[in-house]
Amino acid sequence: MTKRNIGRIVFALLLAGVAALGQQAPPPAPDVPPPPPPIFGQDRRPPMERAFHTVAPGRWWKNPEMAQKLSLTPDQQKRMDDIFQQNRMRLIDLNASLQKEEATMEPLMEADQPDEARILAQIDRVAQARAELEKADARMLLGIRRTLSPEQWKKLQAEGPGSHHGPRGPDGPPPPRPDGGE
Repeated sequence: MTKRNIGRIVFALLLAGVAALGQQAPPPAPDVPPPPPPIFGQDRRPPMERAFHTVAPGRWWKNPEMAQKLSLTPDQQKRMDDIFQQNRMRLIDLNASLQKEEATMEPLMEADQPDEARILAQIDRVAQARAELEKADARMLLGIRRTLSPEQWKKLQAEGPGSHHGPRGPDGPPPPRPDGGE
């Protein structure tokens, strides 16, 4: 087995691990077996994000149409904003940590003589950084979920992937990201 093939296999294993939030992995090289299915099933988002279907993450509660559909009160919107702001910096920091760990992995993978022990240790650091980010995101979403009444939650669930009138339906733009970007 050549060094290049070893690198490809290790890279394919990385891609088969916990998928980056919302990202699709590139197809594997022809001589590398396909990776196993993603751990979160066909929908690569973590369970808490899947519970919000396509409206999360982001400040969907600021969308006047969505706020009206769910009958959100100004107090609920403020509480959701407060939860978002309380978690925003931590999410930004955790995302940066994940990106740093992934950047540290790149030269290890591209080395002429891959150091398996260092690569495996770095894989653990990448996975840990991704897990911390996903846990923090899930905690924030749970806090937002708790501000909704059972009826509002059901209405929000009805705005799921098949909705043509939801904020991320086929004709609508995605909601803003947690970092406040579009």
